[in-house]
Amino acid sequence: MSNPTVAAPADPIPECPHCQKPMPLCICDSVTPIENRLGLLILQHPQEQDRALGTARLTAKHFPKAVVRVGLSWPSLSKAIGHPIENASHWAVLYLGSAKATDLETEAEIVALNRKGEVADKQRERLGKLEGVVLLDGTWSQAKALWWRNPWMLKCQRVILNPAHPSRYGRLRKEPRKDGLSTIEAAATILAGLERRPDIAETLNASFERMLARYREVQAEMPELAPKPAVKDRRRGVRRGKRA
Repeated sequence: MSNPTVAAPADPIPECPHCQKPMPLCICDSVTPIENRLGLLILQHPQEQDRALGTARLTAKHFPKAVVRVGLSWPSLSKAIGHPIENASHWAVLYLGSAKATDLETEAEIVALNRKGEVADKQRERLGKLEGVVLLDGTWSQAKALWWRNPWMLKCQRVILNPAHPSRYGRLRKEPRKDGLSTIEAAATILAGLERRPDIAETLNASFERMLARYREVQAEMPELAPKPAVKDRRRGVRRGKRA
């Protein structure tokens, strides 16, 4: 009796070497380069595996000065970015934490905090001296891990965002808080605001919209590209919402 025919495994979907997305989702050919003043460092947790809807490398592709590092800890800002940084306090680190702009009763879109988590004094001076921005890419719990494992971030200027609109992810990814944005939306908000260049936000948000449109186009035909649903963190009983 002959053995039944066994279907050959499907070939793996090739990925783009630049954005590392599956090729059907790649929009690298439409990315518009942006010449800007501020540096950008994106620290990605090594377990952040959402290739389909993640935006870290797509964000970095727009900026000549942008650097993406995957890992858990680095001894200093200079080691993380790959070149000497004279003063870490001239770099901002964007981390949501427990502080929210709405709780602090401020209407500013970008808010500098002091070490107590309060609105810092001399906002314009603090934000005006910044030379770069650090973004943390991963789920909420992953972003917290990056924060606590890199104590040099305490030397940076901590900032939070007060976005006027919720994330463009919409129903594709549920954010646990209104100020939870994708990495590319966070970069658009903070870089455009600090440099007073709305064109930066327009360019980044347009790329994000194209990425989401492409995802929706191929989602029905290639369900294997769909991200895994959020899982419940049994240790704390909370959902691992997407940080960035």
